[in-house]
Order: sequence, then C-alpha cells, then structure tokens
Amino acid sequence: MKKGHPIFLHVDMDAFFASVEQRDRPELKGTPVVVGSPPDQRGVVSAASYEARPYGIHSAMPSRTAFQKCPHAVFLPVNMARYKEVSRQIMRIFETYTPLVQPLSIDEAFLDVTGAQRLFGDGQTIAEKIRCDIQAETGLTASVGIAPNMYLAKIASDMNKPDGVTLVPFEQDAIERFLAPLPISRMWGVGKVTQKKLFSLKLSTIGQLQTC
Repeated sequence: MKKGHPIFLHVDMDAFFASVEQRDRPELKGTPVVVGSPPDQRGVVSAASYEARPYGIHSAMPSRTAFQKCPHAVFLPVNMARYKEVSRQIMRIFETYTPLVQPLSIDEAFLDVTGAQRLFGDGQTIAEKIRCDIQAETGLTASVGIAPNMYLAKIASDMNKPDGVTLVPFEQDAIERFLAPLPISRMWGVGKVTQKKLFSLKLSTIGQLQTC
C-alpha cells in the first residue's frame, strides 16, 4: 500500500443472521441453521449458517427447497429487532476508527480509512483490529476486503470467507493480474442475466473480459 493512496475497507459479517442465532443459542453451535420462512410455508431463506451451506442452501432459496436439501436443519424466524441491535453495536466499532462509514446493509459497510492510518496503522492493521474488536465485543466474525476503491474492496471481502482478510494490490498492473483468474460471478453487480450474456460470448473470467 503506497503512502497517501486512498484505502477502503469493506467489512462483511459472516452469515450474520444465522451467526447471531448461534451465538445467542449455544446449543445450535455446529448445527445447520436456516433463518427465514418456515419450511411448511411459502417464503425464502434469509440466511444460512456455514454448516447449512454444504447442503446447497443459500439466501433467497425457497424454504421448502432448503428443507428438502437438509431436513435436519434448524429453521428459525427472522428476528430483525435483534439483528439491528447487534448491527448498531458493530457500526459503533467502525466509527471508532473513521467517521467515513457507508453502511451497505445491516451486516456490511464501506470504511474510508485513508486518514486513519496515522492513528491506527495501515489498512491491513486496521482491518485486523476491527475484526478483533467485533469478535471481542459481539462474539461474531467478519471478513474484510482492503483495496484502493470501494468496488475492489467489495469483491475482496468475499474471497476468504468466513473470518478472513483479503488485500488487493494497489498498482494497476497488479490489480489486473489479481482480478484476471476470478470468475465473472465475482464482479459486484453482475447477476444471473448478465452472466448468461457473458457466458454466451465465451467470457467466464474477469481476465477474459479484460482482454475482450
């Protein structure tokens, strides 16, 4: 990281709703947990614990489908008031490092830590401190992407989940090499429709798109 270069973090809580439930109910530790609509009603999964994901369960999936994939999973209703309470606690941690916090949702935010380095160290040091504070104060884990802009930080935070940190290079050539092998689906904002169009053009990686 070059001195004076803008440094952004994207902090993303790991399986937030499900992790809060597992923390509040220790008997659920190590158990597949699905937060969302009951499996006998019409509705979708809001969050799935990491123990549920090997069964192919993910957010926005119909709860009935999730039950078919993992009948022994524990299905819990969304407790939004509780999640908001924990979210406020996490956002306060962010604000101890920088006033430049841009929440993206209840469980993730961008932080501009460019001006915070003199007090707290470089971007990676700040990221580790924030993760430690979150763990100590809430018992939850977060993953962090560190990059010269928000878009790259968002991509990076998803690369070493759960409980990981990913540092994107800060030189243009190195950034392009870093991105090249990643699948198109890693690009923030590229959904299924756009993926399908790119696949039809035989573009499956970011590197192929760069070359094109």
